Amino acid sequence: MGELAKELVSLSGPQSVHGIIPQALMRFERNYQEANGDGQEKALLDPQQVIDEKTFGRTTVVKDMHTRKQMMAREVIEGGVGGGFVALSGGYGTLEELMEVVTWNQLGIHERPVVVFNVEGYWDGLLQWVNKAVESGFIAKNNQGIMVEARSAEEVVERLGDYQNAEGRFKLQWGEK
Repeated sequence: MGELAKELVSLSGPQSVHGIIPQALMRFERNYQEANGDGQEKALLDPQQVIDEKTFGRTTVVKDMHTRKQMMAREVIEGGVGGGFVALSGGYGTLEELMEVVTWNQLGIHERPVVVFNVEGYWDGLLQWVNKAVESGFIAKNNQGIMVEARSAEEVVERLGDYQNAEGRFKLQWGEK
């Protein structure tokens, strides 16, 4: 994510990137520890000093993963035209966040596009699973298209622009009694 943030900042400036990281993960950032005089490692006193905003964009440190996901989702949901959720190649956390925004779309919590950027077939297994879940009756056929695939950066932009919400969404009213 750091390399992507650096590239976006180099192209569009620090205001184009907003990283949100839980406090507990700060110690894993590349500049969190610095060598002191005897070669030992010591923690920097101010975690905000760890991430150079001129290089990586604006960074917000939050208390936990739930706060991080809530803040990220709010920014996307309240964002402008052409925005949405895009899953890049990743691990457990990426998959968990992707499935959460897919489920939120299905439930009607948001209407934003959900795109998987399927570089070199990275997400093929997940897309096959969706097809199998539809075939097996665990996902309704009319919800199959909540998550859409893009195989190039240009196609990601196209999918964000031409996204159509699935007809099978529940369209529940959240926040009402």
